[in-house]
Amino acid sequence: MKKILILVSLVTLSSLSAFGQNSGHEAKPELNSKGEAVVKNKDNAPVDLKAGDKITRGAALASNLKKTTVKKAFAEPAKIADKTVEIKGVIVRSCKMEGCWMEMADKEGGKSVRVTFGDHAFFIPLNAAGMKVKAQGVFKTKTLTKEHVDHLIKDDGAKFDNRNADGTVTEVSFDATGVELIKT
Repeated sequence: MKKILILVSLVTLSSLSAFGQNSGHEAKPELNSKGEAVVKNKDNAPVDLKAGDKITRGAALASNLKKTTVKKAFAEPAKIADKTVEIKGVIVRSCKMEGCWMEMADKEGGKSVRVTFGDHAFFIPLNAAGMKVKAQGVFKTKTLTKEHVDHLIKDDGAKFDNRNADGTVTEVSFDATGVELIKT
């Protein structure tokens, strides 16, 4: 009986000791290709909306802004460069890791523009693709580094029509200060 009690005690102590040790399987933060922790919060959590429901992200939308379209912005980018404008359309695709950017077009199947939200100033739900969107902000033309392009493609599923020979991309993009998303 004494041997059994000693054996049970040893097994119990061994189990408790193993339980308290580092197993090496702790949850590590998910990292993007830049080595930064992926942001998960209430703003980018998937949403369950009914048709017609609206949500907003970022700054409140102003009602007195000049309205334009993605098509016009590509046709004459210099005409509206660095001017705050409003555009409406549909979300073609969005960042699948953080909701930190989206591509929007005037209509389904139209040419799209990549929309950023400042330096991650706000996020959109990870399941925002397909929603209608009204956004305000500024169109910009800039060259993205090869590393940034690779990150956007690898981590987020971005697509670029014209990649330069050195891997960079010169793009017309839209930096939004606020957005309104509408479930269709």
